[in-house]
Amino acid sequence: MIGPMVGSEAKARTGRAALVVGALGVVYGDLGTSPLYSIREAFVGPSHRLAVDRVNVLGAVSIIVWTLTLIIAVKYVLLVLRADNHGEGGILVMTALVAGRHEQTAAKAPTDSRRRGAIGGLTLLGLFGTALLFGDGMITPAISVLSAVEGVTLVRPGLTKAVVPLSVVILVALFAIQRFGTGRVGKVFGPIMVVWFAVITILGVMSVARTPAVLQAVNPIHGVRYFTANGRKGFLSMGSLFLVVTGGEALYADMGHFGRTPIRAGWYTVVMPALLATYLGIGALLLRD
Repeated sequence: MIGPMVGSEAKARTGRAALVVGALGVVYGDLGTSPLYSIREAFVGPSHRLAVDRVNVLGAVSIIVWTLTLIIAVKYVLLVLRADNHGEGGILVMTALVAGRHEQTAAKAPTDSRRRGAIGGLTLLGLFGTALLFGDGMITPAISVLSAVEGVTLVRPGLTKAVVPLSVVILVALFAIQRFGTGRVGKVFGPIMVVWFAVITILGVMSVARTPAVLQAVNPIHGVRYFTANGRKGFLSMGSLFLVVTGGEALYADMGHFGRTPIRAGWYTVVMPALLATYLGIGALLLRD
Protein backbone atom coordinates (compact mmCIF):
# COMPACT_ATOMS: atom_id res chain seq x y z
CA MET A 1 0.00 0.00 0.00
CA ILE A 2 2.85 2.37 0.75
CA GLY A 3 4.26 2.18 -2.77
CA PRO A 4 1.05 3.25 -4.57
CA MET A 5 0.44 6.01 -2.02
CA VAL A 6 3.95 7.42 -2.51
CA GLY A 7 3.52 7.19 -6.27
CA SER A 8 0.20 9.05 -6.20
CA GLU A 9 1.67 11.78 -4.00
CA ALA A 10 4.61 12.17 -6.38
CA LYS A 11 2.21 12.45 -9.33
CA ALA A 12 0.17 15.04 -7.46
CA ARG A 13 3.29 17.13 -6.74
CA THR A 14 4.35 16.81 -10.37
CA GLY A 15 0.90 17.94 -11.48
CA ARG A 16 0.97 20.95 -9.17
CA ALA A 17 4.45 21.89 -10.39
CA ALA A 18 3.26 21.60 -14.01
CA LEU A 19 0.35 23.94 -13.25
CA VAL A 20 2.72 26.48 -11.68
CA VAL A 21 5.03 26.35 -14.72
CA GLY A 22 2.05 26.67 -17.07
CA ALA A 23 0.78 29.66 -15.11
CA LEU A 24 4.20 31.30 -15.45
CA GLY A 25 3.94 30.99 -19.22
CA VAL A 26 0.35 32.22 -19.60
CA VAL A 27 -0.62 34.30 -16.57
CA TYR A 28 2.66 36.09 -15.92
CA GLY A 29 3.82 36.80 -19.47
CA ASP A 30 2.78 40.47 -19.36
CA LEU A 31 3.96 41.18 -15.82
CA GLY A 32 7.22 39.38 -16.48
CA THR A 33 8.10 41.40 -19.58
CA SER A 34 7.12 44.82 -18.19
CA PRO A 35 10.74 45.60 -17.16
CA LEU A 36 11.54 45.83 -20.89
CA TYR A 37 9.82 49.20 -21.20
CA SER A 38 8.23 50.51 -17.99
CA ILE A 39 11.13 52.40 -16.36
CA ARG A 40 12.43 53.60 -19.72
CA GLU A 41 9.06 55.15 -20.60
CA ALA A 42 8.91 56.87 -17.21
CA PHE A 43 12.07 58.82 -17.99
CA VAL A 44 11.88 59.45 -21.73
CA GLY A 45 8.18 60.08 -22.26
CA PRO A 46 7.55 63.04 -24.61
CA SER A 47 5.38 64.88 -22.07
CA HIS A 48 7.41 64.13 -18.95
CA ARG A 49 11.11 63.72 -19.75
CA LEU A 50 12.86 63.44 -16.40
CA ALA A 51 16.47 63.76 -15.33
CA VAL A 52 18.13 60.45 -14.49
CA ASP A 53 19.37 61.51 -11.06
CA ARG A 54 19.38 59.95 -7.61
CA VAL A 55 16.06 61.45 -6.48
CA ASN A 56 14.18 60.34 -9.59
CA VAL A 57 15.74 56.89 -9.79
CA LEU A 58 15.11 56.01 -6.15
CA GLY A 59 11.65 57.57 -6.34
CA ALA A 60 10.63 55.69 -9.49
CA VAL A 61 11.89 52.37 -8.15
CA SER A 62 10.17 53.00 -4.81
CA ILE A 63 6.85 53.63 -6.57
CA ILE A 64 7.30 50.46 -8.62
CA VAL A 65 8.16 48.32 -5.59
CA TRP A 66 5.12 49.46 -3.64
CA THR A 67 2.83 49.31 -6.68
CA LEU A 68 3.74 45.66 -7.21
CA THR A 69 3.34 44.94 -3.52
CA LEU A 70 0.00 46.65 -2.96
CA ILE A 71 -1.78 46.11 -6.29
CA ILE A 72 -0.52 42.66 -7.26
CA ALA A 73 0.60 40.93 -4.07
CA VAL A 74 -2.12 42.30 -1.78
CA LYS A 75 -5.05 43.29 -4.02
CA TYR A 76 -4.98 40.55 -6.65
CA VAL A 77 -3.10 37.59 -5.17
CA LEU A 78 -4.28 37.92 -1.57
CA LEU A 79 -7.79 39.35 -1.96
CA VAL A 80 -9.29 39.25 -5.48
CA LEU A 81 -8.40 35.60 -6.09
CA ARG A 82 -10.80 34.71 -3.29
CA ALA A 83 -13.77 36.02 -5.30
CA ASP A 84 -14.20 32.99 -7.55
CA ASN A 85 -17.40 31.52 -8.95
CA HIS A 86 -16.97 27.74 -8.84
CA GLY A 87 -13.27 28.20 -9.55
CA GLU A 88 -13.73 30.68 -12.39
CA GLY A 89 -12.51 34.28 -12.36
CA GLY A 90 -12.73 37.42 -14.46
CA ILE A 91 -14.53 40.74 -14.47
CA LEU A 92 -17.84 39.21 -15.59
CA VAL A 93 -17.62 36.58 -12.85
CA MET A 94 -17.10 39.30 -10.26
CA THR A 95 -20.04 41.24 -11.74
CA ALA A 96 -22.23 38.13 -11.59
CA LEU A 97 -21.31 37.55 -7.94
CA VAL A 98 -22.19 41.12 -6.94
CA ALA A 99 -25.31 41.24 -9.11
CA GLY A 100 -26.46 37.90 -7.70
CA ARG A 101 -26.40 39.27 -4.18
CA HIS A 102 -28.42 42.30 -5.29
CA GLU A 103 -30.96 40.01 -6.97
CA GLN A 104 -31.38 37.97 -3.81
CA THR A 105 -32.03 41.15 -1.88
CA ALA A 106 -34.34 42.50 -4.58
CA ALA A 107 -36.40 39.28 -4.50
CA LYS A 108 -37.44 40.22 -0.99
CA ALA A 109 -38.36 43.75 -2.12
CA PRO A 110 -39.53 43.44 -5.77
CA THR A 111 -40.92 46.97 -5.86
CA ASP A 112 -37.53 48.55 -5.24
CA SER A 113 -36.60 49.81 -8.72
CA ARG A 114 -33.36 51.27 -7.40
CA ARG A 115 -31.97 47.81 -6.76
CA ARG A 116 -32.82 46.70 -10.29
CA GLY A 117 -31.13 49.84 -11.59
CA ALA A 118 -28.06 49.00 -9.50
CA ILE A 119 -27.90 45.55 -11.09
CA GLY A 120 -28.05 47.10 -14.55
CA GLY A 121 -25.32 49.55 -13.64
CA LEU A 122 -23.09 46.75 -12.34
CA THR A 123 -23.62 44.81 -15.56
CA LEU A 124 -22.59 47.81 -17.63
CA LEU A 125 -19.48 48.24 -15.49
CA GLY A 126 -18.66 44.57 -16.00
CA LEU A 127 -19.00 44.92 -19.78
CA PHE A 128 -16.86 48.06 -19.68
CA GLY A 129 -14.20 46.18 -17.73
CA THR A 130 -14.32 43.36 -20.28
CA ALA A 131 -13.80 45.86 -23.09
CA LEU A 132 -10.75 47.22 -21.27
CA LEU A 133 -9.44 43.66 -20.90
CA PHE A 134 -9.77 43.08 -24.65
CA GLY A 135 -7.97 46.36 -25.33
CA ASP A 136 -5.18 45.43 -22.94
CA GLY A 137 -4.90 42.03 -24.60
CA MET A 138 -4.30 43.72 -27.95
CA ILE A 139 -1.95 46.51 -26.82
CA THR A 140 0.27 44.79 -24.25
CA PRO A 141 1.73 42.06 -26.51
CA ALA A 142 2.55 44.69 -29.12
CA ILE A 143 4.34 46.85 -26.54
CA SER A 144 6.26 43.89 -25.10
CA VAL A 145 7.37 42.48 -28.46
CA LEU A 146 8.25 45.89 -29.93
CA SER A 147 10.29 46.81 -26.84
CA ALA A 148 12.14 43.50 -26.92
CA VAL A 149 12.99 43.78 -30.60
CA GLU A 150 14.04 47.42 -30.18
CA GLY A 151 16.56 46.23 -27.61
CA VAL A 152 18.44 44.43 -30.37
CA THR A 153 19.24 47.80 -31.99
CA LEU A 154 21.37 48.70 -28.96
CA VAL A 155 23.98 46.20 -30.12
CA ARG A 156 23.07 46.18 -33.83
CA PRO A 157 21.98 49.72 -34.85
CA GLY A 158 21.80 48.62 -38.46
CA LEU A 159 18.70 46.54 -37.68
CA THR A 160 16.56 49.60 -36.88
CA LYS A 161 14.53 49.29 -40.09
CA ALA A 162 13.78 45.64 -39.33
CA VAL A 163 12.21 46.33 -35.92
CA VAL A 164 8.63 46.83 -37.10
CA PRO A 165 8.52 44.01 -39.71
CA LEU A 166 10.12 41.55 -37.27
CA SER A 167 7.68 42.58 -34.51
CA VAL A 168 4.74 42.01 -36.85
CA VAL A 169 5.98 38.52 -37.75
CA ILE A 170 6.42 37.59 -34.07
CA LEU A 171 2.98 38.94 -33.12
CA VAL A 172 1.25 37.09 -35.95
CA ALA A 173 2.96 33.88 -34.86
CA LEU A 174 2.01 34.41 -31.21
CA PHE A 175 -1.65 35.07 -31.94
CA ALA A 176 -1.75 32.16 -34.41
CA ILE A 177 -0.77 29.57 -31.79
CA GLN A 178 -3.32 30.80 -29.24
CA ARG A 179 -6.05 28.81 -30.99
CA PHE A 180 -4.42 25.59 -29.75
CA GLY A 181 -5.60 26.37 -26.22
CA THR A 182 -4.22 27.51 -22.90
CA GLY A 183 -2.78 24.10 -22.04
CA ARG A 184 -0.48 23.88 -25.05
CA VAL A 185 0.51 27.52 -24.83
CA GLY A 186 1.44 26.99 -21.18
CA LYS A 187 3.53 23.93 -22.03
CA VAL A 188 5.50 25.91 -24.62
CA PHE A 189 5.93 29.23 -22.84
CA GLY A 190 6.09 27.95 -19.26
CA PRO A 191 9.69 26.66 -19.45
CA ILE A 192 10.68 29.74 -21.47
CA MET A 193 9.35 32.04 -18.74
CA VAL A 194 11.11 29.97 -16.05
CA VAL A 195 14.41 30.66 -17.83
CA TRP A 196 13.46 34.33 -18.33
CA PHE A 197 12.68 34.86 -14.64
CA ALA A 198 15.85 33.05 -13.60
CA VAL A 199 17.99 35.23 -15.89
CA ILE A 200 16.49 38.57 -14.85
CA THR A 201 16.73 37.56 -11.19
CA ILE A 202 20.44 36.78 -11.49
CA LEU A 203 21.17 39.96 -13.44
CA GLY A 204 19.14 42.04 -10.98
CA VAL A 205 20.89 40.61 -7.93
CA MET A 206 24.29 41.13 -9.54
CA SER A 207 23.46 44.77 -10.29
CA VAL A 208 22.14 45.41 -6.77
CA ALA A 209 25.27 43.84 -5.31
CA ARG A 210 27.36 46.40 -7.20
CA THR A 211 25.22 49.34 -6.03
CA PRO A 212 23.44 48.35 -2.80
CA ALA A 213 22.40 51.97 -2.22
CA VAL A 214 19.39 51.27 -4.45
CA LEU A 215 17.86 49.25 -1.61
CA GLN A 216 16.93 52.59 -0.05
CA ALA A 217 14.07 52.64 -2.57
CA VAL A 218 12.18 50.24 -0.31
CA ASN A 219 11.47 53.30 1.85
CA PRO A 220 8.26 54.89 0.44
CA ILE A 221 9.49 58.37 1.38
CA HIS A 222 11.51 58.32 -1.86
CA GLY A 223 8.27 58.02 -3.80
CA VAL A 224 6.97 61.14 -2.06
CA ARG A 225 10.17 63.02 -2.91
CA TYR A 226 9.75 61.94 -6.53
CA PHE A 227 6.44 63.80 -6.74
CA THR A 228 7.57 66.87 -4.83
CA ALA A 229 10.65 67.20 -7.04
CA ASN A 230 8.85 66.77 -10.38
CA GLY A 231 5.36 68.14 -9.80
CA ARG A 232 3.18 67.79 -12.91
CA LYS A 233 5.81 65.76 -14.78
CA GLY A 234 5.94 63.32 -11.90
CA PHE A 235 2.16 62.89 -12.08
CA LEU A 236 2.24 62.34 -15.86
CA SER A 237 5.02 59.77 -15.52
CA MET A 238 2.75 57.63 -13.33
CA GLY A 239 1.07 56.38 -16.50
CA SER A 240 4.40 54.85 -17.49
CA LEU A 241 5.33 53.60 -14.03
CA PHE A 242 2.00 51.80 -13.75
CA LEU A 243 2.97 49.77 -16.81
CA VAL A 244 4.70 47.50 -14.28
CA VAL A 245 1.28 46.04 -13.37
CA THR A 246 0.20 45.52 -17.00
CA GLY A 247 -1.31 42.07 -17.17
CA GLY A 248 -2.11 41.91 -13.47
CA GLU A 249 -5.77 41.27 -14.28
CA ALA A 250 -4.72 37.99 -15.92
CA LEU A 251 -4.16 36.52 -12.46
CA TYR A 252 -7.90 36.70 -11.85
CA ALA A 253 -9.13 36.19 -15.42
CA ASP A 254 -7.10 32.97 -15.89
CA MET A 255 -7.86 31.49 -12.48
CA GLY A 256 -10.23 28.95 -14.07
CA HIS A 257 -7.41 27.56 -16.21
CA PHE A 258 -4.83 26.93 -13.49
CA GLY A 259 -6.49 27.40 -10.11
CA ARG A 260 -5.87 29.81 -7.27
CA THR A 261 -3.04 27.89 -5.58
CA PRO A 262 -0.67 27.51 -8.61
CA ILE A 263 -1.11 31.20 -9.48
CA ARG A 264 -0.30 32.24 -5.92
CA ALA A 265 2.64 29.85 -5.70
CA GLY A 266 4.09 31.17 -8.95
CA TRP A 267 3.80 34.76 -7.78
CA TYR A 268 5.33 34.41 -4.33
CA THR A 269 8.08 31.92 -5.19
CA VAL A 270 9.18 33.05 -8.68
CA VAL A 271 7.60 36.16 -10.17
CA MET A 272 7.62 38.63 -7.28
CA PRO A 273 11.24 37.95 -6.24
CA ALA A 274 12.32 38.14 -9.90
CA LEU A 275 10.52 41.43 -10.60
CA LEU A 276 11.70 43.11 -7.40
CA ALA A 277 15.28 42.04 -8.08
CA THR A 278 15.00 43.24 -11.69
CA TYR A 279 13.55 46.68 -10.96
CA LEU A 280 16.01 47.24 -8.13
CA GLY A 281 18.79 46.09 -10.45
CA ILE A 282 17.69 48.52 -13.17
CA GLY A 283 17.63 51.30 -10.57
CA ALA A 284 21.15 50.34 -9.48
CA LEU A 285 22.31 50.49 -13.09
CA LEU A 286 20.83 53.97 -13.51
CA LEU A 287 22.52 55.14 -10.33
CA ARG A 288 25.86 53.94 -11.72
CA ASP A 289 25.32 55.24 -15.25
